[in-house]
Amino acid sequence: MKTKILALGAVVLGSIVSPALAQEGTVTGAAGGAVTGAIVGGPVGAAVGGVVGAIAGTAVAPPPPRVVTYVQQQPMTAQPVIIEQQVAVGQPLPQQVVLTPIPDQPTYAYAVVNNQRVIVDPETYVVVGVVQ
Repeated sequence: MKTKILALGAVVLGSIVSPALAQEGTVTGAAGGAVTGAIVGGPVGAAVGGVVGAIAGTAVAPPPPRVVTYVQQQPMTAQPVIIEQQVAVGQPLPQQVVLTPIPDQPTYAYAVVNNQRVIVDPETYVVVGVVQ
């Protein structure tokens, strides 16, 4: 009975924390990890599984190949955008960077930043791919 209560508590905690984490994958990973951990390892497994699931859920999924191809085929901008921070997958761009939407792919946009083509989540400005 205690195991069920702890597992349910972990799932509820995962859903409460979701606005703070602002990453759907994190919450899904935490909840799934907690439930799996509870089944395999009891109460301690639920706690460990929730943490491991949250970490795994935050991984950034790479954009589909057709999005990468589209961005590769676009001309470089005449006015390059230079920012002080290093451009890296998983890191957000400043909100001042103008993103160009990708047709038929509303979950992706791109920009040329620091002379690199980057694919970005337009809602969060998080870089999901750097095109070579």
